[in-house]
Amino acid sequence: MPARLLAGLTAAVLTTAALVGASTAQAAGTHRPARSAAAAITAAAVPRHAVTGYWQNFDNGATVQKLKDVDGAYDIIAVSFAEATGQPGAVTFRLDPAVGYGSTDEFKADIKAKQAAGTSVILSVGGERGAVSVSDAASARNFTDSVSGLMDTYGFDGVDIDLENGLNATYMTQALKALHDRHGDVVVTMAPQTIDMQSPQNEYFKTALGIKDSLTAVNMQYYNSGSMNGCDGKVYAQGTVDFLTALACIQLAGGLDPSQVGIGVPASARAAGGGYVAPSVVNAALDCLTRGSNCGSFKPSRTYPGLRGAMTWSTNWDAANGNAFATQVGAHVHGLP
Repeated sequence: MPARLLAGLTAAVLTTAALVGASTAQAAGTHRPARSAAAAITAAAVPRHAVTGYWQNFDNGATVQKLKDVDGAYDIIAVSFAEATGQPGAVTFRLDPAVGYGSTDEFKADIKAKQAAGTSVILSVGGERGAVSVSDAASARNFTDSVSGLMDTYGFDGVDIDLENGLNATYMTQALKALHDRHGDVVVTMAPQTIDMQSPQNEYFKTALGIKDSLTAVNMQYYNSGSMNGCDGKVYAQGTVDFLTALACIQLAGGLDPSQVGIGVPASARAAGGGYVAPSVVNAALDCLTRGSNCGSFKPSRTYPGLRGAMTWSTNWDAANGNAFATQVGAHVHGLP
């Protein structure tokens, strides 16, 4: 995800909060069922087709939101970001005063309200300037321990891996498997850059395959990329339907289940340095991959009706853009076969 400076260019649920969250979800046209108060403390059952949005725990010129303000079309909200500590592999999370929470308890109540409305709230690790390094057994344990502790403290449903400065597949796989052993219903997503998913031999790709039995989704960042190879060996420019479909094809052909593949795009032209596409282009790519229709020059050899859905950076930039992504792409994702 773009960092704070780059992105300018680039236990019980509170009854009232739960009702507000459910009302928002219904207003956005989502079909997700609400969860009971008892179920709110466990990971949400991510729907077959899901919309993921990153929520900014900072103010960088996008709309400042509390979690309760996030559009109800989002099935997964990734709180951005957990950051490195002085202990190798360990991460921490602190609310930025700029987002307006008066207390940690208020933030936790918003998490529970979103969960009661059927949304998974997870913690994203890293970001464009993130310096988290999991490179040996000790740092893998520290990562697992710290993420597990933050899940327990805040009630997060899981973790998103957004490490853009290198990743060791052996030890990140080890850390995530250990996290799954502790939280069997953990939601795990990943947001690699396009270069990280060009081959199953790349470390990010190997990590995704290494945790395939428990991986929720890989929402690759189809932006800030430049041109890349598609699965047919041809070069495609970012910002096109072919870029989205031909690069998704690499992940699908490389071993990921369709339910583990999502299309990640900026919510507006201001949200990234390059690669923004209109919601209609995202929807065309989803149609191409799931139905074989609305393709560009690239058409996959088969369809993938189980494709997970789409992701955007960020819910804040989406709000600044009139919630166009949530409204248009969200409705389309929820209407996929």
